[in-house]
Amino acid sequence: MSTPHRTPPRWVRWTLGIIAALVPCVVWGVTTATAERSLGPHEATYEVTTDGLVVVDLGPLGTLQIESPLPLGLGADVTVQEIPADLTAVGQADTLEGLSQDLEDYLRFFGGPQETIGSVARALVVDALRRTGFAILVVAAGGAGLYALLGAARRRELTAVTAPRTFEITASVVLVGLVAASLSSSDPASSRREGQPASAVFAGTPLEGARITGRLAGVVDTYGSLVLDFYRENEDFYAEANDNLVTAWDRRQTIQRLNAAAVARGERTDGERAVATIAPDDGPTAESSDESTDAATDEATDDATAAGTPTSPEPAAEEDLVTLVVISDLHCNVGMAPLIRTVVEGSGASVVLNAGDTTMNGTAVESFCVDAFAGAIPNGVTTVVADGNHDSVETSAQERGHGQVVLDGEVVEIEGIRILGDRDPLETRLAAAAQPAREETPEEYAARLAETACTEQEDGDGIDLLMIHTPRMGNDAIESGCVPNQISGHMHTRSGPERMGGGVRYVSGSTAGAVKDQLRVGPLKGTAEMTVLRFDPQQRRILDWQLVQVGTDASATVWPRLAWPAPADPAPAAEE
Repeated sequence: MSTPHRTPPRWVRWTLGIIAALVPCVVWGVTTATAERSLGPHEATYEVTTDGLVVVDLGPLGTLQIESPLPLGLGADVTVQEIPADLTAVGQADTLEGLSQDLEDYLRFFGGPQETIGSVARALVVDALRRTGFAILVVAAGGAGLYALLGAARRRELTAVTAPRTFEITASVVLVGLVAASLSSSDPASSRREGQPASAVFAGTPLEGARITGRLAGVVDTYGSLVLDFYRENEDFYAEANDNLVTAWDRRQTIQRLNAAAVARGERTDGERAVATIAPDDGPTAESSDESTDAATDEATDDATAAGTPTSPEPAAEEDLVTLVVISDLHCNVGMAPLIRTVVEGSGASVVLNAGDTTMNGTAVESFCVDAFAGAIPNGVTTVVADGNHDSVETSAQERGHGQVVLDGEVVEIEGIRILGDRDPLETRLAAAAQPAREETPEEYAARLAETACTEQEDGDGIDLLMIHTPRMGNDAIESGCVPNQISGHMHTRSGPERMGGGVRYVSGSTAGAVKDQLRVGPLKGTAEMTVLRFDPQQRRILDWQLVQVGTDASATVWPRLAWPAPADPAPAAEE
């Protein structure tokens, strides 16, 4: 005689019932999640699988397979778009031209795949939650409808039968859901791994252990080592440059502390004029002022055109100052991302000013560039962006997705600094002429910014800084006397700070070391620059600026702080 099942308490039955309903919803939501994201220069569709593999389907070229970084044995199928089903449909000339245009994007991807992986993982999680929520709503609606249709009498009959078997029913539903999840992959894991040794080409890279199938295997074996040699050269260069930058920054901090101590003792010193430069194989010794560093400082001052004189620290006001780091014209050179973080952390900056051209073409697939630079900014630091002519509305949306403040023609206040700016009125695409990004002409754009600045001044608040990508677009505003400071990029060559109109203009050099007609990836082709500003929110003025340079030989130089020129009074209007 079998022992009768003991009926669990009502709250236990409800809890187990909810679990039995949730498990299939979660399984369905997770295993059907998809995302549209970039893979190198291509758009790609990512779909969750349960075989523990990430399989990149390149159509007739074959597949690339790597072990999945996802938990619980989850993997992903990646279908790369824009690749034809039959390679004979593509002419050789077109294919080679496309490959040459895509080379930079492939190299950027292999230089920082973790950014793409992180972006895709976040998108899949969001889609899985959305699908799970939808499934829960459907199950809840169906359950509520069934509850109402059964009626009280029929519900009591079913409860009498099922209540004693609550545990068995719940376990069965959960088991079936998990089994269904394990079988949901289109191909068994064993069949996808079988007979596919890992490619030796990827050893020592983020793709180590990857297996290649189809025609792609021959291409990778033949040419992959050349690309990876370039990749390793790129990684080694920026790692060395970052090490040199860390040492140069420490040296500069030492010089500034020694100078501050001398000033506190009432001694006169030229210590602040010392230049902290670290070249390859340099030792970490502090450098005192001598003829070579004096000459270098004088050269920087000449280049900066009326940049002012070296300034000494003001310990009493130090805690009240706002430190900002200016970057510009990154052009997707993600190798500079760690160096940006080094300068932001070393300077203690709370604001990063990005003067635009983060990308090359402002496309959706360049989101990995935006992701890489956003990931370089420490938590708690605000990034303010004035998008450039190589960016787009898509770029702005990607930046907003990272919580960055994208200027759009309105005044924003960050850390007590009132900033006006907007994205560039023109859009430039590679191999195409610059086209207006909107109906507004560049002249109308410049006039609107000047009008906004002067309106703010008439209202009593005014602005502290105008940040736009193209310098000349600020001519009307700065000559109006309503703009005390302007920060721009675009030229790839630093100029200023120089007095102009009623304010001071500073044009940042390229933080990517960008040089015309040269690849933006790989070791630097030109000197990369960042600038540290210190702003006094009580006096509402920039106190000083400090140039940081990284050379083509991986050397790093941190220049002394130089006084920011006082804005000039605007020229009086001519009398009629």
